[in-house]
Amino acid sequence: MSFRSLFAATALAAASLSAWADAPVQIDTPWARASVPGQQASGAFMRLTAQEPLRLVGVSTPAAAHSEIHEMVMEGDVMRMRAIDGLELPAGQTVELKPGGYHLMFLQLKAPLRAGTEVPVTLQFTNARGERLEQALQVPVQQLARPARGAEHPNHQHQHDAHGMQH
Repeated sequence: MSFRSLFAATALAAASLSAWADAPVQIDTPWARASVPGQQASGAFMRLTAQEPLRLVGVSTPAAAHSEIHEMVMEGDVMRMRAIDGLELPAGQTVELKPGGYHLMFLQLKAPLRAGTEVPVTLQFTNARGERLEQALQVPVQQLARPARGAEHPNHQHQHDAHGMQH
């Protein structure tokens, strides 16, 4: 490795460490699903990597009256979505919030989420000492991507337990 390459790698590592020092969690590829007028809920997705063991315990956004952490689970032939009280983030391991899995849910939207805009979101975490940490970010709003062919089973029903909504 040349001196120049070694210097560039060291500078990049230092920049990454300083970014870690400023925020409890590295957040990659955040996005929220665009909604239409009258739609009361939408989801947000991202990849979270904590520098120390943390637990995601809350989410808030001024775009919705309520925000929750959700999971999707299969119960027989029915995919159910339900709120959970927290999500473990092991140190150094990436946890993906994605459609069909863990995700953030924005309920009682105050206005439609329009593609090409951004939504302010604050994530709340607790650490092993019980301290509460917050991290704010801007989440880009994108149109719903169609699932890959065969990715969605035609016989599955989707039901949202906590709010009686069916998808």
